[in-house]
Amino acid sequence: MKPVRVRFAPSPTGGLHIGGVRTALYNYLLAKQTGGTFIIRIEDTDQTRYVEGAEEYIIEALRWVGIEADESPEKGGKHAPYRQSERKAIYQEYVKKLIENGSAYYAFDTEEELEAMRQRLEAAKAKSTSYNMVSRMQMKNSLTLPADEVERRLQNGEPYVIRLKVPAKQTIRFKDLIRGWVAVESATLDDKVLLKSDGMPTYHLANVVDDHLMEITHVIRGEEWLPSAPFHVLLYQMFGWEHPEFAHLPLILKPDLKDAKGKIIQENHGKLSKRDAEAMGFPIFPLTWQGSIGYREAGYLPEAIINFLALLGWNPGTNQEIFSMQELIQLFSVERIGKSGSKFEIEKAKWFNQQYLRMKSGKELLKYLTEGLQKAGIDYAKYNEDQLISICEVMKERATFPDDIWREARYFFEKPAVYDENVIKQKWNEQTAEVIASLKEKFSQESDFTGEKAKEALHQEAEKRGLKMGQVMPVLRVTLTGVGAGPDLASIMQILGKNEVVERLENALKSISLPQQ
Repeated sequence: MKPVRVRFAPSPTGGLHIGGVRTALYNYLLAKQTGGTFIIRIEDTDQTRYVEGAEEYIIEALRWVGIEADESPEKGGKHAPYRQSERKAIYQEYVKKLIENGSAYYAFDTEEELEAMRQRLEAAKAKSTSYNMVSRMQMKNSLTLPADEVERRLQNGEPYVIRLKVPAKQTIRFKDLIRGWVAVESATLDDKVLLKSDGMPTYHLANVVDDHLMEITHVIRGEEWLPSAPFHVLLYQMFGWEHPEFAHLPLILKPDLKDAKGKIIQENHGKLSKRDAEAMGFPIFPLTWQGSIGYREAGYLPEAIINFLALLGWNPGTNQEIFSMQELIQLFSVERIGKSGSKFEIEKAKWFNQQYLRMKSGKELLKYLTEGLQKAGIDYAKYNEDQLISICEVMKERATFPDDIWREARYFFEKPAVYDENVIKQKWNEQTAEVIASLKEKFSQESDFTGEKAKEALHQEAEKRGLKMGQVMPVLRVTLTGVGAGPDLASIMQILGKNEVVERLENALKSISLPQQ
């Protein structure tokens, strides 16, 4: 069996869509699982749509999620160059072979003549208005013109394209690893342009020639390329080459519209687009691109995005949901990719982000905390590194994104200026105020203050007054943090330390008024 060689072949016509990252991922997983080679090839034959910086963006985006090429324009390799614009002479050499064996022909038709053909066929109510095995015989090409006239036109530098000569009455069959056998009748196909008038190849020619020369064994690409596959199989046959295995991935579908409780209020169908993502308020690009925020800048972790995308079409066959890249490499199989499209559920992506944040240590999260505090202009000098790490540990359970850590932890660095109105209204009274006053005194006299001792003192004060913890704990929390919910109260007090806790309790007793009787 040949060593597996796969390629991800984006066009540098804009930012890399998140669906493109999934395609790259599946190719990468198959290569790494089999000890094969993952190639990045830039398909930039359409120079009219080339966007400056797009190639660099694509490479950076893949690198961010942990997908590194074995061969690429950047790294080189035995089949360089890896930009199609640098391989022009190669395509011209191979298209001549198709001309010579009668599989392709020169076409000299102008745009006006092509439009006239379409209108003529429409008027005649023809089944097809394309340039095909029927209509080509009424057009200006090397199949209808005398050989000497064809040669004269070529010598005079008259503009031409080279078209594929689709054979009549042939069934083109190939097996798709996801969809099974596919059969298409050649009569339904048109004579695709292989070489454009500027001498550049179209996708069809360049794709097949490069895949053959680069020894690609598996072509894993989006479902939108399935209609092109018969042309590619035909080209392989015309060259006398064996075609690679094909796997056409299911579409990523736009999500349903849901209410706040998660109930579907509008079912959506169709492929996820940039417009859909923007309308629903989530990113479509892995990194920010031309003003559209990316997943990285929105606070998603690359591991979470990889895990989310892997399961967007592929089924591991178990209930396991969290997979490291190494686990994905071990378990991945093309045969377990489904045929039907998968809904893009952004809430699931957020859930994965939460899980990966929680798996990180406080030390790993420290940079997110300090960077956020610095940007917000918040002084954190009173805490040493161990204390800051402890803050990360207690706050990560409440975070979806890295920035949530410093936002949720803000009260560690700034004394409350306001207090949660609902807690004060429902829980603040003479009895609970007395508990806070008593705790202030106890804590101030404590020589060995810890969070656990402070929490135990709260239990004692509540029991002494016949109060339930549900009456007093929210009050202590709000006096220390200003908010009504948060992580373990003992941990908060441990980090704040005795002096800060006492000072905050004193401030609360001075600031919060007792309700009018």
